[in-house]
Amino acid sequence: MSKFKKIDTIGIIRSTGIVPVFYNADLELTKKVGKACYDGGLRAFEFTNRGDGAHIVFKDLMPFVRTECPGLALGAGTVLDAPTAALYIQLGADFIVSPSLNPEVARLCNRRGVPYSPGCGTVTEICTAMELGCDLVKVFPAGTVGGPAFVKNILAPLPWAMIMCTGAVEPTEDNLTAWAKSGVTAVGMGSKLFPKDVLASGDWAAVSDLCRKSLEWFRK
Repeated sequence: MSKFKKIDTIGIIRSTGIVPVFYNADLELTKKVGKACYDGGLRAFEFTNRGDGAHIVFKDLMPFVRTECPGLALGAGTVLDAPTAALYIQLGADFIVSPSLNPEVARLCNRRGVPYSPGCGTVTEICTAMELGCDLVKVFPAGTVGGPAFVKNILAPLPWAMIMCTGAVEPTEDNLTAWAKSGVTAVGMGSKLFPKDVLASGDWAAVSDLCRKSLEWFRK
């Protein structure tokens, strides 16, 4: 069961603005990455369903997050169908993210009061997602469909839309400033927030510092 109510989870994502997107089959490594992000000020974390047994890692990660990162909303990403969404919701996922729009997943998440952010790349898809009850819509791949300019143009006729962009988001001042100025509600950031050399060396303070700087750039 989710720890947070739907409206509270969306509030957490809105107030933070940056959602790290991460997957690794190593539970202990994932714990350290999650804690480093939390220590860096991030309050939402998307663990992606991208490997065999990913749900097992998620299941074992959940009690650690609830104890060591009590204010963190832990969600599941790369969820493509309703059965997979149901599995992660049963394991306690606070939100569900997908690279595509699936009406069955939307209905399931609405029934359980869990935010669902489907990947959309057109105005029609975004409007359809909102009609299905998706409050926070993911634009993906954001860089390919037009970047910050696309978001700005979308929000002109749809100023009430809440958009989370994933793809082509980088932990640099210029990049995050451009996304923030476009009007996005939040951005999702993957591997560039966790450089391979940093993970290999176990420099978790560096991850926390990069998260902290990214938050400052995005909010400024």
